[in-house]
Amino acid sequence: MGAVRRLPMFPLSAVLFPGAELPLHIFETRYRELVDHCLAADGAFGVVLIARGSEVGGGDQRFAVATVAHIDAASRFDDGRWALLVTGKRRITVERWLDDAPYPVAEVTDRDETTEPGGRTEGDSAGFERALRAVRRVRTLMSELGSAAPVVADLGDRTGDDDEGARAWRLCEMAPLTALDSQRLLEVDDTAGRLALLSELCEALAGDLVLLLGRGPGPGDS
Repeated sequence: MGAVRRLPMFPLSAVLFPGAELPLHIFETRYRELVDHCLAADGAFGVVLIARGSEVGGGDQRFAVATVAHIDAASRFDDGRWALLVTGKRRITVERWLDDAPYPVAEVTDRDETTEPGGRTEGDSAGFERALRAVRRVRTLMSELGSAAPVVADLGDRTGDDDEGARAWRLCEMAPLTALDSQRLLEVDDTAGRLALLSELCEALAGDLVLLLGRGPGPGDS
């Protein structure tokens, strides 16, 4: 476990993966203060999924695994609201929640990836290819229902990084899963396990979509 540090936290009804971008509209007074604080410091805060409750008003319950976000662009409206573009940087574990002052603050530690002896994040090309097929299939099926854009042919090459861990996170970002399933992926500590879970979740969702579309199993269905 790394050093414990305090970090401003932004509870949301969505999961932010490392490497993913997220636009945010900040209108609550307490989170305007969070943005002011972060812009005056290093631009970093935590994004954590709400387990129960609402984004607005407080009183929510939150998961323990979150993501450090960095503010890449910020635009302030005349009435004090903010439009932000943030990028996920790395995973963290919430060790303890502190009192809101006025926005949520937590004591956190960096959450390490499980690595092989050579220092490379665990995983394999076969696991990535299976996950790639699963993500491509479920997005294609959802596009038939008008719920997601179809996947371009070069999806596997659009990760923008040769690092296997970064490519896996990119696939997780593109998978049209629920927030709870995305949280499950965020909590997996190795790339191979994350890709395996991603494949299972997308293959199961594809099976449900095939039934919803009212047709028999195709060549890619089990």
